Amino acid sequence: MSLFRLDASIRVEGSHSREIADIAEAEWRRAHPTGTVVRRDVGVHPLPVEAWALAAFAGYVPEEDRTAEQRDAVSLAATLTDELAAADSYLFAVPLYNYGVPAPLKTWVDLVIADPRMGPGAEPVTAGKPAVLVVVRGGGYGPGTPRDGWDHSIGWIRRILADVWLTDLQVIESELTLAAVAPALAEFKDLAAQLRATAEDLAHTHGRKLAGATA
Repeated sequence: MSLFRLDASIRVEGSHSREIADIAEAEWRRAHPTGTVVRRDVGVHPLPVEAWALAAFAGYVPEEDRTAEQRDAVSLAATLTDELAAADSYLFAVPLYNYGVPAPLKTWVDLVIADPRMGPGAEPVTAGKPAVLVVVRGGGYGPGTPRDGWDHSIGWIRRILADVWLTDLQVIESELTLAAVAPALAEFKDLAAQLRATAEDLAHTHGRKLAGATA
């Protein structure tokens, strides 16, 4: 069995999205001790931003007329899609940056969609496969908060994973993750701890479901 995991945080130590995703991965590993986890860390190892345009325009050029750069970009898009095609299930760990998705995640998605197997009109290689998405936010963005509606990431990520790529998606959300270090959020430390505990419980639950669905 194979699990594909993508991390988009630029942090390793102290990354809330990674820590919560670790719990879900551990549950999957417990059920599949001999299984394979394929990792794509776009936060620490971002993909070249120019590759998407090269791959996208290469689709309109006969293969024999493509430049070396276009061929490399098409090959990269195919490699990224191969990773998704080979996996039985998916785990995505994504923080909110500047009210949107991390730029390296957007580059990864664009490159995957540049592959014909994931483009418009294709039956995506991810269709019907189970997926868990972990989303964390440093501040508070819920209904009634001053920044209600400022989170422009979660809707887009859901649209890609569930509606475009047709995965069987479960979402884990945690916010106020900066309450322990940001003085302006200090009064929300207890609430942040409660939200983190809830997210960890869901990570256990959805990790087990992910393992069961994969089995």
